[in-house]
Amino acid sequence: MNVSGELVGARTGRGVRLLRSRDRAALARIGVVAAAILAVLVCLVALTVGAAGLSLSATLDALVTAATGRRETLDLSLATIVLDIRLPRVIAGMLVGAALALSGAMMQGLFRNPLADPSLVGISSGAALAAVTSIVLGEMAAGWLPELVARHLLPIAAFLGSLCTTIILYRLSTVAGRTSVAAMLLVGIALAALASALIGVLVFISNDQQLRELTFWTMGGLGGATWPKIAAVLPLMLPAFVAAPFLARSLNAMTLGHTEAFHLGIDVQRVTRLAVFVIAGAIGAAVAVSGIIGFVGLIAPHLLRTLIGPDHRTLLPAAALFGGSLVVAADTAARTIVAPAELPIGILTALVGAPFFLWLLLRRRGGLVV
Repeated sequence: MNVSGELVGARTGRGVRLLRSRDRAALARIGVVAAAILAVLVCLVALTVGAAGLSLSATLDALVTAATGRRETLDLSLATIVLDIRLPRVIAGMLVGAALALSGAMMQGLFRNPLADPSLVGISSGAALAAVTSIVLGEMAAGWLPELVARHLLPIAAFLGSLCTTIILYRLSTVAGRTSVAAMLLVGIALAALASALIGVLVFISNDQQLRELTFWTMGGLGGATWPKIAAVLPLMLPAFVAAPFLARSLNAMTLGHTEAFHLGIDVQRVTRLAVFVIAGAIGAAVAVSGIIGFVGLIAPHLLRTLIGPDHRTLLPAAALFGGSLVVAADTAARTIVAPAELPIGILTALVGAPFFLWLLLRRRGGLVV
């Protein structure tokens, strides 16, 4: 009877664990759907709210009419406001936020700590340095560069700066396959400080027109978002969006440790190289569009991981959708709070993100030891 009871108890325990696992998976899928619904609602609000107030019905009518190829039937002012001014900003905001949040979630899985954020560990600063260099010195280089490269010099430079910074960060903060949180933060601080100093030098030698562009750009904003700019950076973002579902299972295994992931059949080096490459492309493209917008890659993945769990198969899409919603919401607030003037988005995200980061540090005070 005792043996029989133990067998029944073991089977019951396995059944309960299986049900709990299924419940968590169902909750995670619901979280992804909720994030998608939130993104749609935030985008509709962003298209409707602004200095020129529109009704929701007018906004929807403009979108539907344009989608069916009948834009010429729309009122000219309505078409200009919704389709030429606000819609590019909303699309750019969703892409930038998704790229930042997705990159943050992938970095946190790759480096095995929740404090990895592109803006926090210097990657965004590296991309910004390269982009600022292209703005200030690009005219001198345009004469000997191929026409296609010269036309898209800013996103290409941002990508290369992001890639170099990511590789340096990973090399200097990883020992024996394990990334130290303290080392990563210290290396990131050093890289960000160096990038900031070099950006200061470039700002000093820039002319008045370049200075005005750089001042607002370095604080983050979507005021310069246009359809051609979105088309130029989209090829750099797409690899991250396409690769994320294929990397999810590998990232799940790598959270156990690189050695454990290797024994589970994961090619750790290949996954790491691919992840670093697509993260660099996504961050470089985001910086090229919006400048430096901090903490999105920290806030979105961390909140979603708390709500729906750490499974990257659902965490990555949910974080991308929620990150896009955060940036679009911040942009909407930035252009309406002090209308007709416009606040830089980076200021708003820093006001929220800096206290959030301090809270994370307080929670992990014992985890910052090398």
